[in-house]
Amino acid sequence: MSKLQDSTRDFIHEWSLNILILLFGTTTLVQAFIVPTPSMDTTVMVGDHLLVDKLSYAPAGVISKHLLPYTEPKRGDIIVFRYPMDIRQNYVKRVIGVPGDHIRVVNKDVYRNGNKLNEPYARHVFPGLEPYRDNFPSEPYGPVYDRAREMLAADVTNGELVVPDGNYFAMGDNRDNSLDSRYWGFVPRENIIGKPLVIFWSYDAPTEDWVGNTGNHYTDLAKNFFVKTRWERTLKLVRGSPSE
Repeated sequence: MSKLQDSTRDFIHEWSLNILILLFGTTTLVQAFIVPTPSMDTTVMVGDHLLVDKLSYAPAGVISKHLLPYTEPKRGDIIVFRYPMDIRQNYVKRVIGVPGDHIRVVNKDVYRNGNKLNEPYARHVFPGLEPYRDNFPSEPYGPVYDRAREMLAADVTNGELVVPDGNYFAMGDNRDNSLDSRYWGFVPRENIIGKPLVIFWSYDAPTEDWVGNTGNHYTDLAKNFFVKTRWERTLKLVRGSPSE
């Protein structure tokens, strides 16, 4: 299938789901998700309220696989998933590696299967290099959890991380400020909930307001709803950046 056909299929799928949401939206089809941290900035931002398509990556049934557009996560897809360290939390990141891919990071540049990726969405906010974060895989440094250390011990070959079956390597677009697969390991396939479709509301408030739901947050909403709502992001589609 050509890239044009893929793009057309994705566009039709996204808008078909938007119509279904408006007409018949339930938690079976979609899930609302608030972005609490800047790890995907500026693709999605703190305070973005997303509708997540739960059908895209759902396991296909005997009949439904002929009727609904089930797919496997692809390179460049933005995914929402249950955080492997605590499945009560939902995270949003970008798929960098699918099963079988060889991944390494050299001076902040990501290489997959020997090819340097063109990543116009990636953001680097700190000028210096940090050994583990910016040259990966390497000797763990910083908040590297045991789960990631096990990944480094079991899945590194010739200086490259090899993504095993049933798992995905995910990173935030805000690369210098993202706790992602480098720090807590692979995303298991069964943890993936879906893909963001659209930002239905975006409000400029700090992480602690979205995480804590403090009284100050509700006071701020009452006073500044119209001023701090990011109107330009309302109904903005969230698109991945497929790459080979």
